[in-house]
Amino acid sequence: MRQILRLVFKFIFVFVVFVLFYFTTAFLCARITVNEDVSSKGKITVYVKSNGVHTDLVVPVRNSIINWAQVFPYKNTKDKDSTSTLLALGWGDKGFYLNTPTWGDLTFKTAFKAMFGLSTSALHTTYLDSIHESETCKKISMSENEYKLMVRYIQRTVLKNKQGISIYIPTNAVYGTKDAFYEATGSYHLYSTCNSWTNRALKYSNKKACFWTPFDTGILNQYP
Repeated sequence: MRQILRLVFKFIFVFVVFVLFYFTTAFLCARITVNEDVSSKGKITVYVKSNGVHTDLVVPVRNSIINWAQVFPYKNTKDKDSTSTLLALGWGDKGFYLNTPTWGDLTFKTAFKAMFGLSTSALHTTYLDSIHESETCKKISMSENEYKLMVRYIQRTVLKNKQGISIYIPTNAVYGTKDAFYEATGSYHLYSTCNSWTNRALKYSNKKACFWTPFDTGILNQYP
């Protein structure tokens, strides 16, 4: 019995130490700014939009650099509306996206696989008609070269078939009439979250970003 209790206490101790280390590291790394001196402005506008937990990149549907409607066809959404001018892109754990429409649907199995990178990933795309700046939606001006880098980063996240076409995920787990899911590269885990993906996109594009962050607040705080 004593040995069992010792094992339990050791487990609790290790768990508490890990949690403290994780959140302390996240707090400190989120306050280290990379590309801090880059202040270039351009004609292309993107947004970082948060729902309070998860961040999306919001990009123009089409411009001279890319037409995202060719990568993520309107026909894969419920309303198939081709008039939307903005596209929100979010990366995350596929099981979490498709099996957890609400927090009440979250299971231990889904959470465990997501935390430790035991599942595949997906891109969630949502066509938008408009967007407004706020504390949880930050506007970022980009040059063409910076946006080309962001496009390249997003394209590398898209898992494609042998014909080079993005792989649509047929599902009823969509959140509305303008969104769809696609297979993605990479694996979600505690150190590579949806917000880490967004932050890496900014870093790769030479825009201000955190050294590392698993949370949305780190990114939003970079753009007061």
